[in-house]
Amino acid sequence: MSGVWAGVRERVLALRAAPNRRAVFGAYFQEYGHRFELRPVLTEEQIGAVEWRRGVAFPAEYRGFLLEVGAGGAGPDYGLFPVEPVEDAAPYAYGTNASPPPFRPERTAEWEEHQSAEPQRSAYGDTAGEAERFREDHAAWDARDDELLEGLTDGALYVSEQGCAYYTLLALTGPERGTMWHDARAAAEGVVPVEFVGGTARVTFAQWYVHWLTNAERRAWEQAGA
Repeated sequence: MSGVWAGVRERVLALRAAPNRRAVFGAYFQEYGHRFELRPVLTEEQIGAVEWRRGVAFPAEYRGFLLEVGAGGAGPDYGLFPVEPVEDAAPYAYGTNASPPPFRPERTAEWEEHQSAEPQRSAYGDTAGEAERFREDHAAWDARDDELLEGLTDGALYVSEQGCAYYTLLALTGPERGTMWHDARAAAEGVVPVEFVGGTARVTFAQWYVHWLTNAERRAWEQAGA
């Protein structure tokens, strides 16, 4: 191994023996805990088949993680979602599958603007015709709201679950490719960038994962009760 992922798999697996491992959030939570286990790594061919099936090339850091650390398992929050090998994609060729649309975080502002324009019954008259017009306008607004809300995560990959319907995304396409985002639609906040305390720059997949690992090691290797 080389680069950012050198030794990372071994560091993660070593946490299974750490004295305070259960204090790390998400590691031991009923059936959802990742218990510091990692799935086997994937081969270049397996990753290529998955990319072909999904119509996108993974960002380099995420691709390196799949090759050198594991195809899911231990990680931030409740761990990383697994990437299953594609059994029936060979032979395959790049460019033959449809590519996903670009990831556009500015859609959140568009969705918020749409939210503020929700038709209100009080703005319509009291006649039956006005009531019907309100219903039609609101139905059209509601359909557009669903469309905008669904499109917020276009071009992104769900990589982990934070709990309570919050998720973490990796941008696969567009200018933000390779950066990490919170899917906070459950709190009506749309999609917002992952940020470290005091930081201003975008966070990449490797930065996000290694930041978690460093903090998990600090917590797990503390003596219980310290």
